[in-house]
Amino acid sequence: MNLVTPEFGLIFWQTVTFLVVLFVLSRYAWKPIMNALKDREHSIENALQEADKARKDMEQLKADNEKLLDEARIERDKILKTAHQLAQETKDEAKVQAQKEVDKMLSDARSAIQAEKNSAIADMKKQIAALSIEVAEVILKRELESPEKQTQLVADLVKDLKIN
Repeated sequence: MNLVTPEFGLIFWQTVTFLVVLFVLSRYAWKPIMNALKDREHSIENALQEADKARKDMEQLKADNEKLLDEARIERDKILKTAHQLAQETKDEAKVQAQKEVDKMLSDARSAIQAEKNSAIADMKKQIAALSIEVAEVILKRELESPEKQTQLVADLVKDLKIN
């Protein structure tokens, strides 16, 4: 049982040793250890503050990036809308120009057709007049072969002139 129960001398020397170690530690080691712990606490606190600041900065950068992306999307949409409008205007302008050209071509074609028609009518009139003169010549030659028929024709013409 001696091993389990300490004697008075052992307790005394353990207490003295403990108090000496406590005195030496409090005198020489306690302040540096406490200063080191305080420095460590301050550095951890500063690191946490820096991390908080960095987190806030990252959130701000993220918000700024989102804002820039939104502005870029809006600008892209504006550019696409402008390009679409410009393409539509160009298309409409091309349609108008093509319609003008078609109208001009139709007008020119109508004028050419009318000129050809007038020319054909004039040519037909000339041919009909020439043919009529030839037919009248042939008929007159037959009718006026004899002097009696010629006298009769002159009498009929005079008679018609007096009535009118």
